[in-house]
Amino acid sequence: MTASTSPVELPDLQLNPDGPFGIYVHVPFCFTRCGYCDFNTYTPAELGGVNPDAWLQVLAAELELAAARLGGPTVQTVFIGGGTPSLLGPQRLTRVLQSVTDNFDLAADAEVTTEANPESAWPDFFAAARAAGCTRVSLGMQSVAPHVLGVLDRIHTPNRSAAAAREALAEGFEHVSLDLIYGTPGESDDDVLRSVDTAIETGVDHVSAYALVVEEGTALARRVRSGELAEPDDDVLAHRYELLDERLSTAGFDWYEVSNWSRPGGECRHNLGYWDGGQWWGAGPGAHSFVGTTRWWNVKHPNSYAQLLDNAALPVADFENLDAGSRHTEDVLLRIRLRQGLPTEFLADAERARAEVAVDDGLLSRNGDRLVLTDRGRLLADGVVRNLLG
Repeated sequence: MTASTSPVELPDLQLNPDGPFGIYVHVPFCFTRCGYCDFNTYTPAELGGVNPDAWLQVLAAELELAAARLGGPTVQTVFIGGGTPSLLGPQRLTRVLQSVTDNFDLAADAEVTTEANPESAWPDFFAAARAAGCTRVSLGMQSVAPHVLGVLDRIHTPNRSAAAAREALAEGFEHVSLDLIYGTPGESDDDVLRSVDTAIETGVDHVSAYALVVEEGTALARRVRSGELAEPDDDVLAHRYELLDERLSTAGFDWYEVSNWSRPGGECRHNLGYWDGGQWWGAGPGAHSFVGTTRWWNVKHPNSYAQLLDNAALPVADFENLDAGSRHTEDVLLRIRLRQGLPTEFLADAERARAEVAVDDGLLSRNGDRLVLTDRGRLLADGVVRNLLG
């Protein structure tokens, strides 16, 4: 059991009424811990007294406090992530969404997404999610190569991800996403191409692809440090990205963010809110929120989270108020990653001059009053941001 936790008081929150508002729900449960993952997740052996039913009760309490604090704004997007939301099963997932709608009004065209892992999501789960109001499913595929899944400690079989995607589509979901990871030690170009081709063949309208990052404190980091596995190579990662982009573009997917591709209309609106200046309340252990100029994050451990909410306190670990400089940095960092590009009005004179250099270097292109990453610029996006900001 974790030690006693004292509540942290948030300042007054000034919700911007003009921007989109979303709710993120963090499900902290996983059956096993993947070796590369540093998310705030817990296996049954790590949880002590908190189980999914107890978590559902305190989650509902946080959402009630959130609605009271914000005055009940209309919600454009909901994203249930984790962790492994599909481990909740159909009935508990329905209760999560009921807690949201009990406290907030959803827009008529609200996007409601649930993440799912292939080994714990079956037709009954998809049917219940659809009936409960979900409009979108995001499935963790990673790869179809057995040896790649083994290195990543994924427990689903190579064919299960594609089967789950087809099941979700058959249950009436128009929007289904598959997430890939590329650059795993031992992976080949052919492994990547077979994975992306399989994703395309399922008929989904969205694919995310992320370069493997070796996060400190993970089992993968320990294996790399010991020499058991090779560190992902930057040149290989860039080549794999180009392979993925070419394959997806040929199949009718357009990139709309550096790591995300969709068919027309398949973009994830909730994630666009993060990148494009939106606001959201993050509910659940360790979840992050941003409203007005205030960012805060919840306590991480589900026991501490529950303890605070049992005492009618928001489960806030800490917060920060972003000044104009910090907000500007984030605007540049996030908006430059989007296909729609960064409006030049966001840049100071010196930054516009540096942007001209990036255009001359073939890293940015002009689209009216916006700056858009070129194909080469996408491979070097972090460096482009550093140069722009000086």
